[in-house]
Amino acid sequence: MQFNKIVGHEHLKNHLTQSASSGRIPHAQLFVGPEGSGVLPMAIAYAQYVLCRNSGAENSGGNESCNLKFEHFSHPDLHFIYPTVTTEEVKSKPKSFDFLSDWRQFLTEKPYGSLFDWYNMLGVQNKQGEIRVEDAQEIVKVLSLKAYEGGYKIMIVWMADKINIAASNKLLKLLEEPTDKTLFILITEHEEDIIQTIRSRCQVLHFSGLSESAIAESLVNNQGIDPKKAQKIARKSQGNYNKALQFCNEVNDDQPFEEWFVTWVRAAFRAKGNAAAIQDLISWSEQIAGLGRETQKKFLHFCVEMFRQALLLNYQSEKLVYLEPSVANFNFEKFAPFVNGNNINDIFNELSDAIYHIERNGNAKIILTDLSIKLTRLIHKK
Repeated sequence: MQFNKIVGHEHLKNHLTQSASSGRIPHAQLFVGPEGSGVLPMAIAYAQYVLCRNSGAENSGGNESCNLKFEHFSHPDLHFIYPTVTTEEVKSKPKSFDFLSDWRQFLTEKPYGSLFDWYNMLGVQNKQGEIRVEDAQEIVKVLSLKAYEGGYKIMIVWMADKINIAASNKLLKLLEEPTDKTLFILITEHEEDIIQTIRSRCQVLHFSGLSESAIAESLVNNQGIDPKKAQKIARKSQGNYNKALQFCNEVNDDQPFEEWFVTWVRAAFRAKGNAAAIQDLISWSEQIAGLGRETQKKFLHFCVEMFRQALLLNYQSEKLVYLEPSVANFNFEKFAPFVNGNNINDIFNELSDAIYHIERNGNAKIILTDLSIKLTRLIHKK
C-alpha cells in the first residue's frame, strides 16, 4: 500500500518515512485514531516501507517482489492480529489465523472499514469480538522464528483495546523483551481502554479525523465525484473516510438508526402522564434488545450524536449541524428545543451508562427499558 494512496496525514507520513530511513524504528508503536481516519492503511504502508526498504512518498524503489506481495497482504514477514468470534466454522477458541482469508478480503474491499464492518463480515450476531490468549500464543510462536527475508518481522494488532487480560499478560512480556528486528504496531480507537503497562511500552502516534478538504479532494480524484457533491459528503462524514465512501455509494447505514431513534423519542414524549404509552417503550426496548450487541452499541452512539446535533441546532449553531434526518414527518427543528443545557448532561450520562452495561453483557432489554423510562422524564425537563 503506497503512502500517496492514503488520504491526508502528510506530517505523519513524513515522520514515519524519515524515522525509518534513519534507522530509528521503535520496537513497539501505538497508533491512535478515530474510525475512518486511515490508521490501518497507514500502518500497512509503514510496514511495506520498512520490509521492502522503500523510499519516498510513492513507497517504492526497494525490493519489487516484496512490494508485489503487499498487493495481496501476503508478505511472509507481515502478520495481523484482530478481534474474532466463534462461528459455524470455528466453534471454539477462535484466533486470527482462522479468519485470514476473510481478513485479506476485508482489507482489499474496505481498507478504511470499521470494527462494525468487520463484525458484519464475520456475522457476530449477539457476540462481542476479542483478541484472546490463543492469538497471543500465535504471536509468540510466529515471532520466535527467523524473518523470511532476513529483515524485520512486523506484527500489526488491530483494535488492540479488544485484547483480553490473559492475552495482555503474554503480550506484555514480548513488549518488555522483544526479539531482534521485531516491530509491533498496535492500533486502537480508544487509547484509554488499553492497559497502562502496555501503553507505557509503546511510542504513541495520534491521528486526527480527516479534514473536509482532504476527504473532498480524494473523492474527486479517486472516486470521480462532482466537487460540489464531494464537499457536501465530506462535511457529512465528519472526518470519517469510511462513512464518506458509504455516502458515495448511497449506502446509508444510519437510516434504520434514524427510524429507531424517532420511534423512541416519540414514544418517550407520549409516555409522560400516559401509562398506556409505556408499553410502546417496552416494545421498542424488546426490538432493539433482539439485535446484536455491537449493533446496539453503534445505535446508542448514534443517539448521542443525534442529541448533540439537536443541542447545536437549539443554540443556533446551524453551521455545525450536518445531520439531515430523512424519517417522514420528523422535524429536527421542532425536536431541537427539547434538548437543552438542563437535560443534555443527564441524557449523555444515561446513554453512556447503557453502552457500558451492554458492553459487559448486561440484560439488554432491562438496560434499554430503564434508559427509555429515564428519557421520558429528561426529554420534558425545562
